[in-house]
Amino acid sequence: MSITELELLAPPGIPLISRDADLADLILKAIEGMGRQLSSGDIVVVAQKIVSKAEGRYVNLCDVDPSPRAKRLAARTHKDARFVELVLSESNEILRERPGLLVVVHRLGIVLANAGIDYSNVSDDGDTSRVLLLPVDPDSSSQRLRNDFRRLSGVDVGVIINDSLGRAWRNGTVGVALGAAGINPLADLRSRVDLFGRPLNVTQVAVADELAAAASLLQGQADEGRPAVIIKGWATDEMEQGAASLVRPETEDMFR
Repeated sequence: MSITELELLAPPGIPLISRDADLADLILKAIEGMGRQLSSGDIVVVAQKIVSKAEGRYVNLCDVDPSPRAKRLAARTHKDARFVELVLSESNEILRERPGLLVVVHRLGIVLANAGIDYSNVSDDGDTSRVLLLPVDPDSSSQRLRNDFRRLSGVDVGVIINDSLGRAWRNGTVGVALGAAGINPLADLRSRVDLFGRPLNVTQVAVADELAAAASLLQGQADEGRPAVIIKGWATDEMEQGAASLVRPETEDMFR
C-alpha cells in the first residue's frame, strides 16, 4: 500500500463484442494500437458488459414466462413482468421495491438494483426485448481472462471485471469489482499503525473496488466505447480469493 504513482490507459478501438469473442486478443491489439504493450504486473480492468456479451448472457424477454409473483411485483413497480421474472431468477432476496426499481441481493451476494440486468449499450439486433445479465461467475471469468493474456502474450497480469453500482446514502454510481484474479482484492491493515503509532483495529481497504472505480472514470457510462483500462504501477498478487471476498456477510451487514 505504498504506491505513489499509477498510470491508467484506456485503449480505443475495441470493437463491439459478440458472443465467444476473444476479449484478451482484442484488448491486446487495442493496446498495441496505442503504441504500448501489456507488461507483467499490470492490472487489466474489463467492463462487465463486454464479458457478459462474450459469454452470451443475453436473454430475450419474449422467451420469459412470468410467474404470479413476478406479475404482482411488476404491477407495484410498473415494470415489465418478464423483466421482473428475470430479476427474481437472478436474486436471492428482494430488499426494496418502488416504481421503476427493485433492490435485490443478487445470487452472487451483491446488493444492487434490478439484479444488474440491463438494456443500456446492448445491441437489440432489431429486437428491443433483449437484455443482458451479469456473468455467471465473475471471479472465474477473471481467471480465464488472466490465463488468456498469459497464453497470448506471455505476461502475468491481474484482471478485474468492474461494473457501476449505486451506494446507500450517496448519489451517483461508482465502479466496483464484480470479479478479480491475480490481485489481492482486500488489503488488511489491522497489523499496521497510524501516523501517531496507534494500532489500526478495523481498517481493511477494498483494493479491487478502488482500482475498479479509477478505471471506471476512463471507461465512462455512455457512448465512450472504452470498455478496458490498463493500470500500470500496481503489482499483481497471487491470491486464491477473488472479488467474492469483498461481499460482507449478512450477519455483519447493518443495512439489512
